[in-house]
Amino acid sequence: MVTIFSIYAVYTRLLSLRFEVLGESVHHLLTWAGTLFIVFFTPIYFSLKRVYAKHYRTLLGVHMFGNLIAAMFVSLHFTHQISRPATAYPNLATGIVLYPAVLLLVLAGFVLAFGFSEKYRAWRFFHTSLAVTFYLVIVVHVLHGLGII
Repeated sequence: MVTIFSIYAVYTRLLSLRFEVLGESVHHLLTWAGTLFIVFFTPIYFSLKRVYAKHYRTLLGVHMFGNLIAAMFVSLHFTHQISRPATAYPNLATGIVLYPAVLLLVLAGFVLAFGFSEKYRAWRFFHTSLAVTFYLVIVVHVLHGLGII
């Protein structure tokens, strides 16, 4: 609910992320923080849940809530981008693929976490496939955003 309200507030300009901290816009800092959490903690979680099986619930909680906050940060960035006026509208490029991948990752995570599906293995495969998609597209998205490609 916090994410939905925040997205609405950014889109309608009740909440402005159009200011800078340390020379970088806040919406970019938020998305970097969210992306870096996903990029680094996901493989750490994948490894640690096997090594420290008795701490699985704690690791799962950090994975779920951390990634929900990360998805909220990415959502704020995407909403900021699409709410810009037509004269300053960005080239969404790979962001148009990346954002649905993040949303679908969250959806698949909810299905897995709350057992909405009896086809658990298929949902695990779908969730993992979306994570791989995220990793591939984020590399291209960052390189494109930095003007390298």
